[in-house]
Amino acid sequence: AWTGEIRGRIVCDVCGDSSIGPEDHPLEGAEVAVLCITKSGEVLNYQAFTNSRGVYTVAETMPESDRWDSCLARPISSFHEHCSRRGDAHSGVKFTYDLPSGYSRPVRAFLYKPSLAPMYC
Repeated sequence: AWTGEIRGRIVCDVCGDSSIGPEDHPLEGAEVAVLCITKSGEVLNYQAFTNSRGVYTVAETMPESDRWDSCLARPISSFHEHCSRRGDAHSGVKFTYDLPSGYSRPVRAFLYKPSLAPMYC
């Protein structure tokens, strides 16, 4: 059997500057969708929520012949009342999944920003 894992983060970009700095913080409970196409052509749709460190994980064990070929990860929503606006222009990240069994594929962080940036920004 083959096991794959996709892992990423969602961060509140407090100043809305599209970079992660010391003022920014992880978003717990943000929702992510991950869509993968397998080597056999099957489409698999996953849903994940971030933990207290803003990290989400999707993992699956399947036959080697059905393993993931390519995937698309995209943020769905942030339930954090002060940080719920999409902070980056990208609606998702597409990537090929070519790792051997047991490895985790990191995905770049998705950003949300507040409606109004604080005065110190």
